[in-house]
Amino acid sequence: MSLERIQQHFRDSAALQLQALDALSMPIAAAVDTMFGALANGNKILACGNGASATDAQRFAAQLTARFERERPGLPAIALTADSAVLTALAADGPFDDVYARQVRALGHSGDVLLAVTATDDSANVLAAIGEAHEREMFVIALTGNGAVSVAGGAGGANGSGPNGGNGGGKISEALADTDIHICVPSERVARIHELHLLTIHCLCDGIDAMLLGED
Repeated sequence: MSLERIQQHFRDSAALQLQALDALSMPIAAAVDTMFGALANGNKILACGNGASATDAQRFAAQLTARFERERPGLPAIALTADSAVLTALAADGPFDDVYARQVRALGHSGDVLLAVTATDDSANVLAAIGEAHEREMFVIALTGNGAVSVAGGAGGANGSGPNGGNGGGKISEALADTDIHICVPSERVARIHELHLLTIHCLCDGIDAMLLGED
């Protein structure tokens, strides 16, 4: 493999981060405020996603429950992707599209937050979880990409209300309510979307810590 190909990945990733800086800063800050407000009121955060996004959901929950960069009390966050016994039991008893929605129904309460992570716009189980979160009067923070992979003819617009970042997100964007927050990475390349999702998760965790513990 050529050095140029490797270096191009670094250049592309850095360029996207700079491109997304202005568009995503405001919705990320709004998401931090929403999450911290929920935690301060005794609520919790549920997180879900598929594939690499499932790993992102687990990383986020781990960094809140344990620690990010500074020592602090654990914060209540649950990755709906992490328990293989629960996932396989739900998938065995019903459609896989419901594996997250049924957990939201069992664990979610009014005032809780759902962090829905997806690099594509066609994750039916994530969409179902968002719908169930709305039924439970939860806040939704959607971390998406600009159409990504299989979308033909471009992605749908952001939901157009609240501090949303970027355009796109397709079906996820359409499912969001006025009180939800959409953090949409302005790229259709899945690898780049995942890289920005990880950076966003670090910003969320750091922002919560800063509000709880003060600035460094």
